[in-house]
Amino acid sequence: MTYLAIRHLHMTFALLSIGLFATRGLMALCSDRWRGSRVLRIAPHIIDTCLLASAITLLVLAGFNPLDHAWLMAKIIALLLYIYLGRQALRAGLARGVRLPWLIAALACAGYILGVAFTRSATWGLA
Repeated sequence: MTYLAIRHLHMTFALLSIGLFATRGLMALCSDRWRGSRVLRIAPHIIDTCLLASAITLLVLAGFNPLDHAWLMAKIIALLLYIYLGRQALRAGLARGVRLPWLIAALACAGYILGVAFTRSATWGLA
């Protein structure tokens, strides 16, 4: 596959991952019954694995070293924060008032990651 094709796959997996997370978060705000859905428990792992594999493939094909590119390092750090915030947001048994701030923070972090990806700047080109 070409770099461009893998990049488009990566973008697709990223949007699927964030969209599915937002859906699961909204469902968690309403009820914990969604946890019984096999698809909603397994699909995120498959999508996120494909997202990670496509990211690593892009790094190798482009010859990028995250330590040499501040925007890549910012994406990696923000990804780790997004994973933590998302995990907190989707914990079972949380009250809506506790879950909502975690969910908003995780989605804001995902938005930051998308902004960094499109601008290739840790500051979105504002600094």
